Amino acid sequence: MQARTIMVQGTASHVGKSVLVAALCRIFYQDGYRVAPFKSQNMALNSFVTRDGGEMGRAQVVQAEAAGIEPHVDMNPILLKPTGQASSQVIVLGRPVGNLSAREYHNNYAQKAWDVICQALDRLRRRYEIVAIEGAGSPAEVNLQETEIVNMRVARMAEAPVLLATDIDKGGALAAVVGTLELLPEEDRQRVAGIIINKFRGDLKLFQPAVDFLEAKTGVPVIGVVPYFEGFRVQEEDTVSEESLRKSRSSIRRDLDIAVIHLPHISNFTDFDPLENEPDVNLRYIGRGSSLGRPDLIIIPGSKNTIEDLVTIKRWGLAGEICRLARGGVPVIGICGGFQMLGKELADPYQTESSIPRIEGLGLLDISTTFEPEKVTTQVEATVAGSGPLLADSRGQRLAGYEIHMGRTVLGSDAVPAFRIFRRSGEMVDCPDGAQDREGLVWGTYIHGLFDNDVFRRHLLNALRVKKGLAPLEKGGVGHLEQRERDYDRLAAVVRGSLDMDRIYRLLGLPGPKKGKALAGAV
Repeated sequence: MQARTIMVQGTASHVGKSVLVAALCRIFYQDGYRVAPFKSQNMALNSFVTRDGGEMGRAQVVQAEAAGIEPHVDMNPILLKPTGQASSQVIVLGRPVGNLSAREYHNNYAQKAWDVICQALDRLRRRYEIVAIEGAGSPAEVNLQETEIVNMRVARMAEAPVLLATDIDKGGALAAVVGTLELLPEEDRQRVAGIIINKFRGDLKLFQPAVDFLEAKTGVPVIGVVPYFEGFRVQEEDTVSEESLRKSRSSIRRDLDIAVIHLPHISNFTDFDPLENEPDVNLRYIGRGSSLGRPDLIIIPGSKNTIEDLVTIKRWGLAGEICRLARGGVPVIGICGGFQMLGKELADPYQTESSIPRIEGLGLLDISTTFEPEKVTTQVEATVAGSGPLLADSRGQRLAGYEIHMGRTVLGSDAVPAFRIFRRSGEMVDCPDGAQDREGLVWGTYIHGLFDNDVFRRHLLNALRVKKGLAPLEKGGVGHLEQRERDYDRLAAVVRGSLDMDRIYRLLGLPGPKKGKALAGAV
């Protein structure tokens, strides 16, 4: 028997579709069902590498974690990673197939992608009892309705009832719902089975007249009003969260001030979520016009357009500021593209990422990087090989993470590896990773997810505390991964209490929670 399906679409981007699907995945999982997420096409720079080396959107990884299952590329068969100039790297079932312009993709590649999408969803439906599907943007983008492969076309193919979500926190939510429904063809409009008002602040009793109006105007029931939740986090799909940026502007000060350079093409920014959740860390995202000040640590993150982003931060004056602070003893860490920027030179002879063939780096590490057409996507395990004030206390410690990069980096005589990879995609290896300068205050790595490792993260933060003259903190409380599980349960509890779950189960044609399973793990 094929899995039942339900789909969450939105009146616009960033209305909370990804988080709502994650919540539904957790609820169905708690209720005893085998559930999987699905998004046919994701456009995001925030990606993840599966156990078998496939690259997929981070949002579906979060949803899979909420569902209690391992991520698989079938959950996100098409991933588009914007490269600038209205083009994207196209990743199909976890593997890059090339860069295409928006016109080339929609006019020439969409049908081939559609066949892949149908097959991926069919495989999921044969393995699970429920598939929770996420749409993208808005289904009412009339210029794309003939070629779209992510909203109503998917709903029709999957025979999925659609829940239409809107973000009331931004204002205009009622107009967005009415306008979206008015612009849909009648067949698609009839498929919308419920409306979700998301990110609500205020008194629900005062909002009831708006709910009554919306139902009378559209003929579609409002199946829930979900509050704007605070106090816990679910990772964002493709942009640094508004909450994180708001914290960057906050006047709150903690023991450690860590500045992350907000590159125009920043990727895998979820690397820094564990740091942001530490009680002694004030994490700031620094972009154009922001004050870098004198932080305790500067981190240059990954980028989909490393050379162009390096050009940009040079133009902003941030590159010179980073170098000046590094020479003055401020530690600097580079992750992936940020690691490459720390070197003396970056070359792109095949125009893999940029039309700029060669550029000088920041010169903080004695390394040079050449971009190559073949992309490295692997899960890895490594040990800390570096020394000095930042890494000495962690030397020999085992870590887990993943690689996503297209560059090959060579170390000069004044650099030593920061890590050694001993397992890659399940195979035993012995490979150096990253680099460190002689003083040990500047280092970089290709490994994403480093800060998810609780012991390593606390050792690094304590090294910064000692450098600042502060006493180290003991590792306490729950670990990052355990906290993430708790946050999924808290999310499910909020959404379960806000939606008409009985109606949702009727839409699925299912009786509701399996006996003895309802609310399992909920808080």
